[in-house]
Amino acid sequence: MNPRPPLPPFTEETAKQKVQMAEDAWNSRDPERVSLAYTPDTEWRNRDTFLNGRAEVVEFLTRKWAKEHDYHLKKTLWAFTGNRIAVRFEYEWHDDAGQWWRSHGNENWEFDEHGYMAKRYASINDQPISEEDRKFR
Repeated sequence: MNPRPPLPPFTEETAKQKVQMAEDAWNSRDPERVSLAYTPDTEWRNRDTFLNGRAEVVEFLTRKWAKEHDYHLKKTLWAFTGNRIAVRFEYEWHDDAGQWWRSHGNENWEFDEHGYMAKRYASINDQPISEEDRKFR
């Protein structure tokens, strides 16, 4: 695999770059594009779902964005060291019934030496909101 800069060990600047790259990819809502940031055998925990490998990531994200309409995400660097980054995030979306939601939580990331994310552990909570309470438009 070709290197995917920035590479670990991370500095504050390069950790922020990785976070912004992830935010941009996820906001594209393109499962294939997002999956390319991960190792082929990536390990995920997303809420109560456990995934292994890019193919499962693509399937998961395809299902996710089929039900989370008008998805918009904001990620913020929380901490970093060596080959690990922690982020806080919020995203908003609405369901088929038109109910808006704000989902917020934390992710812990671990990267391989080539800059691909090998592990992603996400804890997420959902909060119903009114359309008037949206932060992201």
